[in-house]
Amino acid sequence: MQKYFSPPSFALFDHTRLFCSFFVLCYRFIKRQLVILVLLFFFTAIGWLTADVLGLSEKLLNKISETYGEAAKDRLLDWQAVVLYDGVDQSEEQKLETVNTFFNKNARFVDDIDHWKTEDYWATPVEFLSTNGGDCEDFSIAKYFTLKEMGVPVEKMRIMYVKAVELNQAHMVLTYYSSPDAEPVVLDNLINEIKLASSRTDLVPVYSFNADGLWISKERGKGRRVGNSDRIKLWRDLGLRIKNQAN
Repeated sequence: MQKYFSPPSFALFDHTRLFCSFFVLCYRFIKRQLVILVLLFFFTAIGWLTADVLGLSEKLLNKISETYGEAAKDRLLDWQAVVLYDGVDQSEEQKLETVNTFFNKNARFVDDIDHWKTEDYWATPVEFLSTNGGDCEDFSIAKYFTLKEMGVPVEKMRIMYVKAVELNQAHMVLTYYSSPDAEPVVLDNLINEIKLASSRTDLVPVYSFNADGLWISKERGKGRRVGNSDRIKLWRDLGLRIKNQAN
């Protein structure tokens, strides 16, 4: 007896098609959930990184918001964005412009005696932005630490104590050396433009320092090293407050 092939019914094809469609939908759903989980992990990690680098824990931000208002918290979050996002893929020179503009535009100049009720106080960047005020030292210190966190090597930067000739008073700026033998440029809260030190004839260098050392500078070059920066008490106190701030 001859046997003929019997094709499967249309119902079988329909069930197979439904099964395949269900499988594809499940796969897409699982894949989407995995992507979401990866993104959540990434942004959480970024949050941990930010807290570690800048000391901006959720606890600290809430405390600052309660003490100084929501605007203070917003200033710190804007600062965080500068460090983590604005400087990405920027050259060092572009980072200088970004940071100099941010602080000159968003921070308010206030003398220490009016702001802190003391003759001389070097504020941490968090204190500076939280209280929305500081003097030339606070501008320079904030720019230094911000650029450091953005990847600019410490050895290329020096906080410089100068005499502002036109004001006839002590002043502080941040200087940046693109190479060991290069003429530095000056980041100053008095003017927004970053200029070469040789063009800032209104400033007379006295001494400079960073985390690596202390230099006496009677000229517009690097000057003569005279020791470590921990000889400066205000610098030591600042370092301790920055460490304690993260705890």
